[in-house]
Amino acid sequence: MIVTYDLSRFGIPDGQIIVGAEQQYWTWKPGGPDRAGLNTLAYYQTFFDRKLELKMGYLRNVNEFAGTLVGGNAGASVLAPSSNILYQAGMSNNAAPTPALNVKYNFDDHLYDKVTIQRSISPDGQYAQITENPTGLSWSTANAGILLLDEIGYKNKAAPGLPETWLRAGAGFNNSSYKNLQYPQQSRADANSVYYVAADRQLWQSDVQGSAYRGIYGGFSVMYAPPDLNRVSQYYELRLYAKGLFDSRPSDQIALVATNTVWSNFAVDAALAKGNLVHRDSTAILGTYTAHLAPGIYASVGLAYINNPTSITHTRQTGHALNLLVSTSIFF
Repeated sequence: MIVTYDLSRFGIPDGQIIVGAEQQYWTWKPGGPDRAGLNTLAYYQTFFDRKLELKMGYLRNVNEFAGTLVGGNAGASVLAPSSNILYQAGMSNNAAPTPALNVKYNFDDHLYDKVTIQRSISPDGQYAQITENPTGLSWSTANAGILLLDEIGYKNKAAPGLPETWLRAGAGFNNSSYKNLQYPQQSRADANSVYYVAADRQLWQSDVQGSAYRGIYGGFSVMYAPPDLNRVSQYYELRLYAKGLFDSRPSDQIALVATNTVWSNFAVDAALAKGNLVHRDSTAILGTYTAHLAPGIYASVGLAYINNPTSITHTRQTGHALNLLVSTSIFF
């Protein structure tokens, strides 16, 4: 549950207070751990005729950077895949909000630069972060430092005869103490990083004069992190999606996404040396349909095929997976 309070009624244009809490419970324990706690606690404000945007508090920066949501619509993007590389880099997320300050400068209506200084989540991963800090209220966790990330991008909204375009690239640096995968006997390292580029483009407008956003889109993402400190070293994504493809369903979305996750060669070689069955990458293809059922109510159904669904090691029984995904989102 997330609640946003608009402060414009008190003469503070664009001022917003955002408060959210979440509870998650897993019947499949490796997916956990369970938690109940803070989801977000933030203040948002613009300055200088919206040239400058500020957001601070306990943030979920995975929703603020890189554009990991297919179609850019929260209700229609619940089932969209996203890379673990951003979590490894220390980026906060829905289950693990952390203190952060985000500043975005809009050079014009299209070009922007966005920077965050954020308390990193645990360098030992999401599971360790939630186990140590299930409520999300603690200022820090063991070995966690600061994540600095900068994203520069170009974005224009769809207009009659003008297709929607979003280009962005980012780099992040984290001084948390990470385990060294190349030299596991050595002390932890304090200089991790992450890099990404992504692009989305409207390929066809189905209703140019009426609703220019309707049509077919394509996009890609490429992410990289050093293999000596990160179990996921490379991530590639191709996506094809449609907004309002059918006249009778102008708010529905369809998405087809293919991903490839490449594991650290150091981590793979270490597992192989122990006699484990290993794979060096994981490939997935996901198709989803999101229906706008009523104002503020979305329902999504998807089917995902994953080759090598486990992490680096696997058994002969876990080579493939077929997942059925169903979700509902309510906004009011």
